Amino acid sequence: MAKISKNDIAQVKAIGCLHDKNSDDLFNCRVITRNGKITAKECAAIAEAAEKFGSGEVTMTTRMTMEIQGVPFENIQPLRSFLAEFGLETGGTGAKVRPVVSCKGTTCQYGLIDTYDLSMAIHNRFYKGYSNVSLPHKFKIAVGGCPNNCVKPDLNDIGIVGQRKPVIDYTKCRGCKVCQIEKACPINASVLKDGVITFDSDICNSCGRCVNKCPFKAYEDYVDSYKIYIGGRWGKQFARAKALSCNAASSEEVLDIIEKAILLFRENGFKGERFADTVKRIGFENVEKQLLSGDILKRKDEIIAMEISEKK
Repeated sequence: MAKISKNDIAQVKAIGCLHDKNSDDLFNCRVITRNGKITAKECAAIAEAAEKFGSGEVTMTTRMTMEIQGVPFENIQPLRSFLAEFGLETGGTGAKVRPVVSCKGTTCQYGLIDTYDLSMAIHNRFYKGYSNVSLPHKFKIAVGGCPNNCVKPDLNDIGIVGQRKPVIDYTKCRGCKVCQIEKACPINASVLKDGVITFDSDICNSCGRCVNKCPFKAYEDYVDSYKIYIGGRWGKQFARAKALSCNAASSEEVLDIIEKAILLFRENGFKGERFADTVKRIGFENVEKQLLSGDILKRKDEIIAMEISEKK
């Protein structure tokens, strides 16, 4: 077969099929898993597609997609049509919202929030809903269920982390010689002092490990929330995200903040600039102020319609 043209390579890259540089006409096609979870039927369909249209091999990407290897150029469209019969699609490339990465959430012993449910909402509202919206650069989102930070939320453009802060009833603390709360706290934020449990909110990372550990029910109540990091990046250049000064109280609030961040990036980012650089350039405090207000959402249509600025 004739060598594939650069234009053809660029066109299929836009639909998630990346050229294998070791060949003239083979591609690796990324199958989107939505929130990192697929059914047994979908898994079987991906395996069958790999046998029918590719090399028979499937690899996992770091962004929760599954890559069907060794697909000849002429097999790309038949592959996509076959996957579509099972509700699957290829994609996940380009200067736009990328597939969301999620940890196990409440199926993990430490999980505090339903990461799969939130990630599916993010997938539908932003990966799908903004699929035709170009951005200055790629925009990555990660959802972690607890402060163990397994999905590296602070190394993404936006990262969400489940939080559980205890509400202490000091009237029930009996000053036990061996305090179960003190034993349960992995970072020593709760310490027994002068016969009373003391709690350092500056140290506490809201992991929730102390909740329900007191036999006298001093640590029964808690407040769940979502910590949101903005402006992280991992790759050729590194930037650690900063957390917003206040946590989001609901998943709806999280979704609105993500949307405001995407719109802010589109309005203020230069073409080819990562969100971390935009945040640094216009200032974290300025970005946070816009993300915590509702003004930018009122201009959504205007921002989406505008041209992305070239770097000056």
